[in-house]
Amino acid sequence: MNRRGVAGLVLVAVLLVGGCGSPRSGALGPAPTAATAPVSVAPSTAATPRRPEPTPPAGPPGSSTPNPSSPTSTPARGSVTVELWFVRAGDLVPTRRSRPATVATSRLALTELARGPSAAEAAVGLRTLVPADVEVTRITDGTATLRGPSGDPATRRLREAQVVWTLTQFPTVRRVRLDGAAPVDREDYADLLPPIVVTGPVVGERVTTPLVVTGTADVFEATVSVRVLDSAGREVATGFGTAGCGSGCRGGYRVLVGWRTTGEQKGTIEVYEVSARDGSRINTTTVPVVLAPGG
Repeated sequence: MNRRGVAGLVLVAVLLVGGCGSPRSGALGPAPTAATAPVSVAPSTAATPRRPEPTPPAGPPGSSTPNPSSPTSTPARGSVTVELWFVRAGDLVPTRRSRPATVATSRLALTELARGPSAAEAAVGLRTLVPADVEVTRITDGTATLRGPSGDPATRRLREAQVVWTLTQFPTVRRVRLDGAAPVDREDYADLLPPIVVTGPVVGERVTTPLVVTGTADVFEATVSVRVLDSAGREVATGFGTAGCGSGCRGGYRVLVGWRTTGEQKGTIEVYEVSARDGSRINTTTVPVVLAPGG
């Protein structure tokens, strides 16, 4: 081969090597259509929150919230537990419901309140006086304004107390305005509480040992006593504690009790005051439960 031929081959080789570094053609896959946002996974909400999420405000502080019964309210993930206040023998009695979470917690609470007690709750005398027509129309500056509730004038105050004590569990509701009257709060109906209120456990709850019994009480020397009865009515555990206030004022209490049972069975939690006069059990609150053998 002559010199001109060798030079031509060298030039071709140089061009080929240079082209390998930055190709100008070839199959590069489909062109992207738009930037894809990273997928975020929300943390699990299976655990029951200590307090339900309030209905969020529609605007800056001081503005009204949207109507909680608006069809535009969208459910949230997980579940929410709301406290309901029913009536028994002229007193207010609390219980709870766990339901799919929603931003309209006030609407949920009033719906469950109007729906009334479960069969187990009704069996121990719980009932509701709240009709289905009660509705929160707005929440402004901590005051929930309601339409209703209607009903028998003879039971009006108890009915109002159910609504007020149920709605004021939410952080955004401190007072309730009923039918255009002046706002009221829990203190306006505190006389409708029994001497001993049990907030936990609630009727029909499955409980394990050890169990913490909670509530509020206005009893002599602030001493609250608890006993656990098995399905045969035998006493299987006792305990006592001191309320944060007593003898003329109401305070919170927590009493820890444990028991030994064989298998799961129906049982009863009794919370009571010991009479200073004769040592008998007085002002007893009875809560039917299901006793489980271990925690």
